Amino acid sequence: TEYSADEYSFIMATNLESAYHLCQLAHPLLKASGVASIVFISSVSGVVAISSGSIYGMTKGAMNQLAKNLACEWAKDNIRINSVAPWYIKTSLVEEV
Repeated sequence: TEYSADEYSFIMATNLESAYHLCQLAHPLLKASGVASIVFISSVSGVVAISSGSIYGMTKGAMNQLAKNLACEWAKDNIRINSVAPWYIKTSLVEEV
């Protein structure tokens, strides 16, 4: 309830859509290389519920699912996709958490 439609769109675009579109753009180059890897930086909040905000967690969960699907779809092109999910990184964004 705390997020406006603009804030929702911004978080979705920043955390998920950017990764998706970058993969689309990179696919021809990665395929041409013969062997390639993509590593998404997800978050623990994409796997379990924590107090980082529902939209943030949703984008990271979707990123994990994107990694799973692309890994299956692009294996034939010798492109490996993984997602790593770190815990909090000490920055000013998490001082209150």
